[in-house]
Amino acid sequence: MNKSDLRRYVLDNAVSYKGKANLKAVVGHLIGKFPNLKKDMKKFMKELNKLVDEINSLSFEEQKEKLEKLGKVEKIKKESGLFDFLKIKKGDKVITAFPPEPSKYLHIGHAKSILLNYLLAKEYKGKFYLRFEDTNPELVDKEFYDIILEDIKWLGVNPDKVQYASDYMDLFYELGEKLIKKGEAYVCFCDSDKIKENRRKKLECGCRGNNDWKKFLKAKEKSCVIRLNGDMKHKNAVMRDPTLFRIINKMHPRAGKKYRVWPTYEFQNSVMDGYFKIRYRLRSKEFEAMSELQKYLQKLLGFKVTKTYELARFNMEGVLSSGRVIREKIKGKELIGWDDPRLTTLVALRKRGFLPEAIKDFVVSTGISKSESTMTWDDLIIRNKRLIDGVANRYFFISNPKKIKIVGFSEKNISVPLHPDHEGRGVRKLKVLDEFYVADKLAKGKNYRFMHLFNFKDGEFISEGLDKSLEAKLIHWLPVSKDLVKVKVLMDDGKFVNGVAESGVKKLKVGDLVQFERFGFCRLDKKGKELEFIFTHR
Repeated sequence: MNKSDLRRYVLDNAVSYKGKANLKAVVGHLIGKFPNLKKDMKKFMKELNKLVDEINSLSFEEQKEKLEKLGKVEKIKKESGLFDFLKIKKGDKVITAFPPEPSKYLHIGHAKSILLNYLLAKEYKGKFYLRFEDTNPELVDKEFYDIILEDIKWLGVNPDKVQYASDYMDLFYELGEKLIKKGEAYVCFCDSDKIKENRRKKLECGCRGNNDWKKFLKAKEKSCVIRLNGDMKHKNAVMRDPTLFRIINKMHPRAGKKYRVWPTYEFQNSVMDGYFKIRYRLRSKEFEAMSELQKYLQKLLGFKVTKTYELARFNMEGVLSSGRVIREKIKGKELIGWDDPRLTTLVALRKRGFLPEAIKDFVVSTGISKSESTMTWDDLIIRNKRLIDGVANRYFFISNPKKIKIVGFSEKNISVPLHPDHEGRGVRKLKVLDEFYVADKLAKGKNYRFMHLFNFKDGEFISEGLDKSLEAKLIHWLPVSKDLVKVKVLMDDGKFVNGVAESGVKKLKVGDLVQFERFGFCRLDKKGKELEFIFTHR
């Protein structure tokens, strides 16, 4: 690992923590990625401490600027050592999976689990399965199957197999009956309150011993369930006679009304992982309590146990993550929808103009750890800006335009490059008269410079060309013209900004990313009488 890469990692961390690199976080992250650093920890720590002190002495703006510059350095192509903790041996068969429930929109936290499992499979030349865990008809919604497939494709993930748990009901029934016959499970007729009370008091259920599977399949009582013969005194409450099957009389988007008895998440997840030989699963810590039960079920059913690693969820500062709260805010029209620019759902990030490569770089950079971390938009934005800065053509956009007149300037046709670093892309041609639109409020007695044009003060032309002695404030502009295009931009606070843009934006296609100079990067979302953009970031 060279000094340039080390500096990049420390700057990444400093920007993530709003200007102060966290030494422990940096050390843990780097040792996890580059185990060879342990060989000379004393030398490494001396160099790292010096670098952290140096970077922490910089302002937040300076850190961001330096990180952007370092982004031009060739990236480390292999996340060396990322999966070393799994101790996978050469030649081991690696099959991983990501099993979403088609009941909600995926967010950036899901992206981390998807990408880590996918990258693990690819690193060891294994396979990655996408499995829809759709065995709860009360939650499953038809629209989410397609939405999730779109998200997965957008991330650049190509599953080796796409599965639907609801297609394997016969397998679940066969194995459920097997547990009943072995005396490992029983039919319970208690209501949910009674079950909860027994769990709390650690009392065995009086229904133990009921082993008529066929009678259960015909049961009319909705409270009737199949429960595991667990350990009611177990310290993990999940192991206290958990439910394996329950009755749900509701239409299923794929199976219709063919089934009324459905396996619980814990049972079907254990079966699907075991039956299809999923060897490794990286998932968030919310599944940690269930892990023991799932492994126990796999042993009972004769499957090889799946090795799971529960990693910490990472949170985005100031971003809603609760699906329930988001639904309420959408219903109350506080949010536009699941693609609201304030959210980190994948549909929102995609619509806003974030690239999948930036998402991948961002989530992988957070590493694999059980320690919770809170990330900021700045960290993700820096990664995205590195990618889009070179591809986004430049245009002028004036928000809330104010008309001004400049005396002493002759009519002129000018050519402005579409991109300052790529001359081959061509130019934008603007006809300049003596009337202009500006966004800035101009102060009397102060020098101003129109970008790419001339200097002026108090409405009077001073000179063309860059004149540093004037100390003129640089502002952008548009010539007053009937060719200008009406534009509105949906900002990252959910509000619209209205204005006008130069005529060249008419040629853009929906989905194109541009930079409105001195305003920010934006993505074209809709075309009509006026163009509607979504603000990506500065």
